[in-house]
Amino acid sequence: MTGTETPVSATPVYASAEFPPPVSGRIVLTNRVLVRISGPGTDKFLQGQLSQNLDDVKAGTSPRAAAATPKGRAYCLTRLVRDGNDVLMDLPAELAEPIMAHLRKYMMLFRGTSMAAQTEGHIIALLGNEAASSLAGDGLDSLASPGDTLALGSGFLIRTENTGEGLPRFELWQPTKSDLELNSIPEKTLADWQASEIAAGVPVLNTTNSDSYVPQMLNWQHLGGVHFKKGCYTGQEIIARMHFLGQLKKSLFRFRIAKADAIPTPGTSIMAGERSVGDVVNAVGFNDGSCELLAVIKHSAADEKLTADGLPEVVLQHQPLPYTVTEREVSAPKDT
Repeated sequence: MTGTETPVSATPVYASAEFPPPVSGRIVLTNRVLVRISGPGTDKFLQGQLSQNLDDVKAGTSPRAAAATPKGRAYCLTRLVRDGNDVLMDLPAELAEPIMAHLRKYMMLFRGTSMAAQTEGHIIALLGNEAASSLAGDGLDSLASPGDTLALGSGFLIRTENTGEGLPRFELWQPTKSDLELNSIPEKTLADWQASEIAAGVPVLNTTNSDSYVPQMLNWQHLGGVHFKKGCYTGQEIIARMHFLGQLKKSLFRFRIAKADAIPTPGTSIMAGERSVGDVVNAVGFNDGSCELLAVIKHSAADEKLTADGLPEVVLQHQPLPYTVTEREVSAPKDT
């Protein structure tokens, strides 16, 4: 791809997230949809389609999961929350309908099992401890690690990953409407939450890059989203082989652009000189003219001078993630 062909957004950087990032805030995630799977075949159905072991989806813990094609390419990144005998999952709004349509092809084998979007439900994202503490009270102490979950009358409060700078983050899943007293918490934007997701190393698939990556390329195993010892599921052979044979050659990195005239969009090539060594997964601009992004990069090129196609004069600056990607080290893979 040449510089004239690169998919660089025309959206001005100043129209996006706050910089420095807010340390307290609440955001209604209108870009995500809650889905309920219910019926006698719920666990068996999901066990055959997702990278997570459904035995680990229980009260108090809500792990991430991926759904993949037979070639092991992720088309769905989600989280699973146990609600009685049902399971809740979240989907990007732009991909919800095609993902649900695809999964329903397999659900036909499980009589009496259904999947439905929760049109009255939503997810509220919370930045910092203040809002979470007001909801959980003393129960906040039980939310020590990502995925830890507290059932409340208003829904499920889930601890998610801190940012690379250590900011605590939470999500409140509300399958039905419920009034909350959160007016003291400043309301922030979807861009602010997207910026925190990037800072936490949490990728989001979209219409551009769905079906593009094996989950490990997106660091999904380090976000607790891949169970390597569960039984068979669609795409499992490829995903397991990459893990046990140590074949992961590229993974997700976080970068910053100190001054960007435009925001690289998903699919933009990451260049090392004239070579494409990866591509952008997600990006967000800040109101100070800077930009942060997540990109899947070849490990062999990670220490080179990298630029985004279309912005050849701007060098990408490595930023920290809140977890370690062990596959970048020269060591045998661990059974996790």
